[in-house]
Amino acid sequence: MAPTVYLVSGANRGIGLGLVTSLAARDNVVVFAGARNPASASDLKALETKYPGKVHTVKLTSADVADNTAAAEEIKKVAGKLDVVIANAGIAKFFGTILDTPLSEMRDHFEVNVVGPTVLFQTMWPLLKASPKPEFAIITTVAGSIAFGAALPAGFMAYGSSKAAVNYLAMKLHSEHPEIVSVLIHPGPVETDAGNYAKEADPVVKTMAFISVEESVTGILKLVDEAKREEEGPKMIGYDGTVFPW
Repeated sequence: MAPTVYLVSGANRGIGLGLVTSLAARDNVVVFAGARNPASASDLKALETKYPGKVHTVKLTSADVADNTAAAEEIKKVAGKLDVVIANAGIAKFFGTILDTPLSEMRDHFEVNVVGPTVLFQTMWPLLKASPKPEFAIITTVAGSIAFGAALPAGFMAYGSSKAAVNYLAMKLHSEHPEIVSVLIHPGPVETDAGNYAKEADPVVKTMAFISVEESVTGILKLVDEAKREEEGPKMIGYDGTVFPW
């Protein structure tokens, strides 16, 4: 039986590293770990040593077409296909109101959180087409829910609006590509570098109950494993199975 081939973007730390670590421990898998600077990704190097032939680090900068194209070419040489892409790379580096949010932060968040997954899909689609059940999973956030997240008194303007846009991307994938399973996953508030920064930067986020990377990753992979194409399109599902309004 051919191995299941995964690509995880933003894999050098946090949730991405947790996903690669868990996937690599499975039987009959090949995992490509996307990182901006593979040379300094010591944890991924350790996984490559621990799981020879199963883990491959590829240079992948969000929204960089050249990087994404080169990564796709490398994946094609090694595995010939992709079964599952987990678009995990993202940023949440500014918290503030509409009036406080610099336009540069809006542009930065949309570049990484929306253009990034778009470029990732465009460059990896030829490899996904070679899979009998291609899946494109996007790590989103409840902050991107227009019905719920936009009303929270937190400084989610740049981050939340960019994630609302990437939610739209997930539905467009579903409507334009009937052969693909499009998945939207809220990972929960997670104890990562980004999560800790958010707690320091925003008083509302600070009151939230955070979970471990391991708990988040377990829930994410359960949703990825069980995902199937629904006629009405993807739902925004939390790591614990909670369905959130868009």
